[in-house]
Amino acid sequence: MRTVDFRKDFPLLNGSTNDGLIYFDNAATTQRPRQVIEAMKQFYEQDNANPLRGLYGLSIRATERYESARQAVAAFINAKEDAEIIFTRNASESLNLVAYTWGMASISAGDEIVVTCMEHHSNLLPWQMLADCKGAKLVFLECNEDSVIEKSEWETKITAKTKLVALTQVSNVLGITNPVKDIASYAHKVGNNGNGAVVVVDGAQSAPHIKVDVQALGADFFAMSAHKLCGPMGIGALYGKRSLLEKMPPFLRGGEMIEYVTRDSATYAELPHKFEAGTVNAAGAVGFGAAVQYIQQVGLENIEKNDNYLASLLIDGLANLPHVHILGNKDPLRHCGIVTFLIDDVHPHDIASILDTEKIAIRAGHHCAQPLMQKLGVGSTARASVYFYNTEQEVKIFCEKVSHVREWMGLKN
Repeated sequence: MRTVDFRKDFPLLNGSTNDGLIYFDNAATTQRPRQVIEAMKQFYEQDNANPLRGLYGLSIRATERYESARQAVAAFINAKEDAEIIFTRNASESLNLVAYTWGMASISAGDEIVVTCMEHHSNLLPWQMLADCKGAKLVFLECNEDSVIEKSEWETKITAKTKLVALTQVSNVLGITNPVKDIASYAHKVGNNGNGAVVVVDGAQSAPHIKVDVQALGADFFAMSAHKLCGPMGIGALYGKRSLLEKMPPFLRGGEMIEYVTRDSATYAELPHKFEAGTVNAAGAVGFGAAVQYIQQVGLENIEKNDNYLASLLIDGLANLPHVHILGNKDPLRHCGIVTFLIDDVHPHDIASILDTEKIAIRAGHHCAQPLMQKLGVGSTARASVYFYNTEQEVKIFCEKVSHVREWMGLKN
């Protein structure tokens, strides 16, 4: 399947400290290629200054690198203009920014907020807060046994009362890709008494794995994190349509987000800086920009093919093991590289701990999606998630080790 060895670009996967490590926790965070690490190192060694403020050459270079990163992210998801990209700490902060600014100003008592049953807590708790504060109602789109949200769900539950629709593009538990474009189109037509509901998309799991075009999706807001696509931790982005961002009040106040301040009032800066208070994470932004450029060089079409290929091998291998149960759609091509599973009589935490002794890193727990766990009737699950630097050989080793977990727990297969 693989024609290029991308692993050579990743120091953690090549160093002696982690020799033999099989890293299958990519849905939580990915590894960083040398190109990203070097870009951040170069910034600190050659261009480090407070951007946006100084009139001297070093600060101007820092500003140019910061804004160049914004341009890279805007192009990556096909934003209409660079100013529609707001740098945040992560996707969670991006979603909270929308809730506390657009939401608090726009949601009223009696309005309905539609979310899906499979949301990460970061795309649920802000809307719970907003509903509680404003007297609005949360409405859930449910998925069927194949993890699919059917058309009848959104056509029944998105109504004239719907003011906001918030949904994940790719589930971090089931790996299913939701029909965001169709749901957004319907919400824009029917919601808010025919004036159109606002659609917020959690793209934390989608942006690293599939080609995203926010304009084609019909997203009004789109949230993403750098660390899930080979970038640094501590920085993310919010895409928002200019027409919405311009009307929204600032999220945080102080520092660079002002134009003019008196003792009694303030005039705020133009987009995007209105939403970027204080000294920005310039090195993180540079790393973010380097990461999306690296991903584009790898090719999202190649990433998607490799995700699907490895997920198919994982599902085929696990499906042949007694006492192993795979959650989600039966089609391996609808898992986006995420395979969530259970083993009879073995707690997911024990699965992860046992595999760790075999130098295999997977995630176990509720994956910050407890309402989905409740719907599935489980408290927690084990999750293996692959990326383009993972290999067929790693999948074979993983499945072989999983086959011994019950035995190592003293249970009979």
